[in-house]
Amino acid sequence: MPEAREFKPLADLGEIPLGDRSSLRFYVDEYKGHRYGSIRTFLSGEGYNGPTKAGITLNARILDEAIAAIAALPPEPAEAADRELARWPKKAGVELVARITLYKDTVGLDLREWVDEPEYKGWSKKGVRVPYKDLTKALGFLRQMKAAVAKP
Repeated sequence: MPEAREFKPLADLGEIPLGDRSSLRFYVDEYKGHRYGSIRTFLSGEGYNGPTKAGITLNARILDEAIAAIAALPPEPAEAADRELARWPKKAGVELVARITLYKDTVGLDLREWVDEPEYKGWSKKGVRVPYKDLTKALGFLRQMKAAVAKP
């Protein structure tokens, strides 16, 4: 039986294809006895199949607030410009930031950690980008995630 401190995947909720070889996967896992929602980029190719470092975890509080922020967005982006939606503290010196971003002429929702620590201040590599056209699908996965994270 694994120790409570180990990473323990509990439920795979679904994925959003990003291209020929990558996708965003939505799942629930447990770490140190706490349940989290996770969104991570996975690769599938000849040299490697599996998760990348690009991903985020969401506790129950952040999930509630993220669902509310995403549900309030219009079906089509109001404008093709970067705009911050919300910030949620994760731990001392780290916030999760939700932003509408324009990248390679496409609009998406960027969920990324902002670090404010003595040795570094700025965006971390811990984050994901959901294409705007897939927000409804992502919102459905996040709602499933919320139910699974809330279970004892």
